[in-house]
Amino acid sequence: MARIGVFVCHCGENISATVECDKVAQAAAGFPGVVHSIDYKYMCSDPGQNMIREAIREKNLTGVVVASCSPRMHEPTFRQACSEAGLNPFLCEMANLREHCSWVHEKGEATTKKAIDLVRMMVEKVKRNQPLYPIRVPVTKTALVVGGGIAGIQAALDIANGGNKVIMVEREPSIGGHMSQLSETFPTLDCSQCILTPRMVEVAQHPNITLYTYAELIGLDGFIGNFKAKIRKKAKSVDEKICTGCALCTTKCPQKKIPSEFNEGLGKRTAIYVPFPQAVPNKPVIDKDHCTYYKTGKCKICEKVCPAQAIRFDQPDEIVEVAVGAVVIATGFTIHQTGFFPEYGYGRYPDVLTGLQFERLASASGPTLGEIRRPSDGKIPETIVFISCAGSRDPAKGIEYCSKICCMYIAKHAMLYQHKVHHGKSYVFYMDIRAGGKMYEEFVRRAITEDQVNYVRGRVSKIYERDGKLIVKGVDTLMGAEAVEIEADMVVLATAGIANPGAEELAQTLHVSYDGHHFFSEAHPKLRPVETNTAGIFLAGACQALKDIPESVAQASGAAGKVNILFSKSELTREPLIAVVNRSAPPEYSTCVGCFLCQPACPYQAIEKEEIKDRSGKVIKTVARVNPGLCQGCGTCVAFCRSKSIDIQGYTHEQVLAEVMAVLEND
Repeated sequence: MARIGVFVCHCGENISATVECDKVAQAAAGFPGVVHSIDYKYMCSDPGQNMIREAIREKNLTGVVVASCSPRMHEPTFRQACSEAGLNPFLCEMANLREHCSWVHEKGEATTKKAIDLVRMMVEKVKRNQPLYPIRVPVTKTALVVGGGIAGIQAALDIANGGNKVIMVEREPSIGGHMSQLSETFPTLDCSQCILTPRMVEVAQHPNITLYTYAELIGLDGFIGNFKAKIRKKAKSVDEKICTGCALCTTKCPQKKIPSEFNEGLGKRTAIYVPFPQAVPNKPVIDKDHCTYYKTGKCKICEKVCPAQAIRFDQPDEIVEVAVGAVVIATGFTIHQTGFFPEYGYGRYPDVLTGLQFERLASASGPTLGEIRRPSDGKIPETIVFISCAGSRDPAKGIEYCSKICCMYIAKHAMLYQHKVHHGKSYVFYMDIRAGGKMYEEFVRRAITEDQVNYVRGRVSKIYERDGKLIVKGVDTLMGAEAVEIEADMVVLATAGIANPGAEELAQTLHVSYDGHHFFSEAHPKLRPVETNTAGIFLAGACQALKDIPESVAQASGAAGKVNILFSKSELTREPLIAVVNRSAPPEYSTCVGCFLCQPACPYQAIEKEEIKDRSGKVIKTVARVNPGLCQGCGTCVAFCRSKSIDIQGYTHEQVLAEVMAVLEND
């Protein structure tokens, strides 16, 4: 027989200002099954919680209803109080009188009546509650970090320094990401490599980090704390264990005119190459698409000159399977390339560059050793035009969002140019200046006032070539000029940052959400910014949205903190409010008909197939089973189940119907 206690909270004046709480408590005392009902000004306070504990013990309560504020705020508080008194915490329910009643209605009889109805609904529900117990999941204390840019590096080091194992997967031959391509960083103009290289070396030497470069994640199964990752280590055609990194092979390779990816096509590399001098690991890789031996079966010069005999032309790809407890996605971003800006002549005129290409020209390790020179003829440009929002904030190009970092790096580029070419002239065409960061606005002002960069507010409509010059046509809205025409030697486009190729495929492999632009989606933009909708998988850096270096590092440390919290215990405890399939005994009487409409509908891949066998081992039927480690209790499967064989624990069909009928029968 149900023995329910009702505890009505005034919430100071948040509820009592519009609801007559004493009348609610009096009405609740007359509900069937209610044996105790009181009201109190602050039920969440220590005296209020003591009232609940004492009533449970003295009245031998089988259920508790607390009528107060949002369950999101104080449900754990009241369930803990019930647990301390010996009552299963999931036999405690909350009626939200604040958000659902007092805050949305004026004071009056109807408002109090609604509050009474809300309590009545919860009383009927709690009568049908069953004791539930937390789900315990063992945790594999190894993290997988996908991506070796600055965000991945920061996350990996924070997790490893927390005493946990890390496996880092990077698809390029070296870690470092886009930050390794930068010359200097805003707003301090300090050397990017000087900041990054020690971190790269630390990753390679850390005893808790296993580094797989030139590799990719091709599969992920399991659930939080117990993932199984499948990694393809692509054949480098070099035995890293015996290679000394002397780089003699790279100097002897006859294929020397391959566009360098690291230098954004402005420099050349050989078929066997190290991406850049500070690469980690500093071991060469053979590019099979350009290697003479792989194309014709001849050459093998690198094998002949290698003093360590490390060349392995027959080296196959290797598939590695590892057990991990959490995943950090830090795959970064890329930029739009040739053909995206026909009106700007990118891809048609060699002296129209992207911002990243200009970074390589300005870098001491770049193709011109840090001198700003035109790709077309090697001359120093006397006039440069920088164009912001080249594709960003442009619905016509399919990219409505702001790329966020462009305003800052375009100011940096103009300053670097003025520092290297003192007599040169630089122009920046901009729509708006977005400098939202510490010392960012001051940095832009410094470019304008100290370095004499000419900022022109307006859009560029066309770029074409005339007499060896690039003619930039635009408008100056501040000066009121309808048309502006500048003869430039070089044009630099602040191109739109976009998600990496393959981001959509990776998201599907990991079973995480992504937006219309293929950036990975966070679980909640405010409260869970580093988590995904799949428990145990976290986000770091520009794979979620365009970010600068400080923001990427901060988010990476946040993701690492989440992982270290997850790994702080040997078992993960979760609330049992998950989906369950009818498991009537004997099992062959389960109402599940095996249609499996629930399986593709589940966003968390939590529905599995289970074979029901008789005593002889013969399969009688195949039914659905919910993996408690994966299920997040969203209820999608419940809506799809034709035979109504799936329920959410704590929110069963019977409980929900009882709530509805409690209102209708007393209307």
